[in-house]
Amino acid sequence: MANIVAFHSFFSVAHVILQISIISVSIFCVTEASNGAFKASNGAFSVDLIHRDSPESPFHNPSLSPSHRLNNALRRSFNRVHHFRSSYPQSVSTDVIPVGGEFLMKISLGTPPIEIPAIADTGSDLIWTQCKPCTHCYHQRPPMFSPKKSSSYKAVPCGSRPCRSLKRTSCLPNGNTCQYSMSYGDTSFSFGELATETVRLGSTTGQPVSLPNTIFGCGQHNNGTFSDAGSGIVGLGGGSISLISQMGSSIGGKFSYCLVPMLAQNTKASKMNFGGSGVVSGSGVVSTPIVPKFPDTFYYLTLEGISVENKRLNFYNSSTSSNASKLAQDGNIIIDSGTTLTILPSDLYLQLVSAVKNSIKFPTISDPENILNLCYSDLAAKDIPIITAHFRGADLKLYPLNTFVRTSSSSICLAFISAEDFFIFGNLAQMNFLVGYDLQKKTVSFKPTDCTKH
Repeated sequence: MANIVAFHSFFSVAHVILQISIISVSIFCVTEASNGAFKASNGAFSVDLIHRDSPESPFHNPSLSPSHRLNNALRRSFNRVHHFRSSYPQSVSTDVIPVGGEFLMKISLGTPPIEIPAIADTGSDLIWTQCKPCTHCYHQRPPMFSPKKSSSYKAVPCGSRPCRSLKRTSCLPNGNTCQYSMSYGDTSFSFGELATETVRLGSTTGQPVSLPNTIFGCGQHNNGTFSDAGSGIVGLGGGSISLISQMGSSIGGKFSYCLVPMLAQNTKASKMNFGGSGVVSGSGVVSTPIVPKFPDTFYYLTLEGISVENKRLNFYNSSTSSNASKLAQDGNIIIDSGTTLTILPSDLYLQLVSAVKNSIKFPTISDPENILNLCYSDLAAKDIPIITAHFRGADLKLYPLNTFVRTSSSSICLAFISAEDFFIFGNLAQMNFLVGYDLQKKTVSFKPTDCTKH
């Protein structure tokens, strides 16, 4: 019922615009010095997720209207898929960053600890920050990390396992320390020294979490589309050196998040949970397998089709596809909390548009912002057809707030777009679901949840 009320508020009040750029929220952790390692039996802790456009965010621009923030987020979805595509499968580097929209995670690095705000990216693995001495660095407002001032900093030797875990590493002449090279789909890059360091995360309980000997990159030559509000990247992908993977044994390979629908009047923070706190269970939970594929950074799921009311639309054409073709659809879509819209194959998208148009008995209009294709001047919750995403083993019934978005005071649009070769289940479709990742069982689970109360 809370979802329907929120939906009506969203669609009936013109100035209440859904600010859905969860593509970029900020993870603010109040960090404290702590010498103890993370030894909790189930590794359970949670952090707040704060929308990048919140007044509490360093990215907040008070001069932008809610509709401007929303439309910027929608446009970033197009950039996001472009940069994913540019890294797969041609490039040996599997890391991709979003453009114009970031999570910020405040961590503490070193001994004594220095607070480092960095982009938290589910689409990349390496943790890195700008370091002194920096031969070429982009401007950052936070203090720059100095390894010489940390007693826990250790350079990674050439030929070591951590050094071999990256695709592009080298050794300087007359040196034995591992040098990394990371480049991204938008021409951003970071070069520097691979090292281990103590990373500390704050939590909503107030107890800091200490992660000694964490592999990270000490960037000494960096540039690209980075904001001066942060320094570097915290990789949260599925690769072996991501923060999630390095925390694996302590959190049991489990984490989850619950994305709050970002109505203009809603300032409730979303949550990201780790370890025992990240388990998704109980009534209404559905689970689907994570499919191992290259690159292992991304979390691949299998979308078998989409239903509009009782009309089933298959991901592939069952009448013409061979068994081999159907098997090739395993892991055909990635789930990404950093992309706003859901991105489908062109054929499936066109079928979806047709089915929704047939179900909604109102005239369509053009999107005043020229972003989305299927738009109406106004809709109530009862006018929106039930849309269900059919993942392998998990039918996910989406709420109206997951499938339509107001792009202006006079337009409400279907929140899906199409692409030719890379498909994403975006964060708008995930709002008001508790989404849990179990990397031991290789599953992603969904539970309908009022995230304002989670």
